[in-house]
Amino acid sequence: MIERIEHEQILELRLSRPPVNAISPELTKLLLAAIRAAPAQGFRALVISGTPGMYSAGLDVPTLLTLDRDGITAFWNDFFALMAAVARAPIPTVAAITGHSPAGGAVISIFCDYRIMATGKYRIGLNEVQVGLMVPEVIQLAYKRLLGAHRAERLMVAGAMVESETAHAIGLVDELAEGDQVIPRALAWCRDLLALPSEAMSGTRRMARRDLADIMSDPERFPSADFADAWFGDETQSTLRALVAKLKSKSG
Repeated sequence: MIERIEHEQILELRLSRPPVNAISPELTKLLLAAIRAAPAQGFRALVISGTPGMYSAGLDVPTLLTLDRDGITAFWNDFFALMAAVARAPIPTVAAITGHSPAGGAVISIFCDYRIMATGKYRIGLNEVQVGLMVPEVIQLAYKRLLGAHRAERLMVAGAMVESETAHAIGLVDELAEGDQVIPRALAWCRDLLALPSEAMSGTRRMARRDLADIMSDPERFPSADFADAWFGDETQSTLRALVAKLKSKSG
């Protein structure tokens, strides 16, 4: 589900769960554990990458629909912990967005230090509303941090996705690269940062990201039980099940 690729002081965690790198409970746990362990293992920067054409299609809805209330609550707790681990990582983190990145894929990226996305018709954004889910407050705050409050509001409320060039123009991603150069560029960005005086860079980074770290410091900011209740609401269930049926008909 995750490939560990070591580039000297940089650890690349490549999402590898065909066909679309959907975020399941197991993938969430594995990615969380790997991010938490990386600094203690001696790595000084972290790249979270995808596969050609696909970063992550977001939550594994078919699997999540099989969970009971306790199971879905546990998943939301783990997913909050994953976001917090990226936001509060003591080492720089880069999202190497190798393709499409809706919903959960976009969420992972907005908590990273830097985002590099493949050029072309690839799309990224928080489309939760379109599939019957609310955008949690902590994710809204992180989105506003990148885009500004008004632009973030308009995109989130509409569940809008944008193509890579637009994402770059509005600040949702920091850099564009050809598809096969996304990961090399992410590694180069990390190496440039690590070449700076370490204490000055790390201390400045820590202060600059303190607002994001503070947002994610308290699990109570992400009320998992409330989101479990919403998950089992009639509108959300019917919308998600219709989405799964549509996907199955396309694959068939």
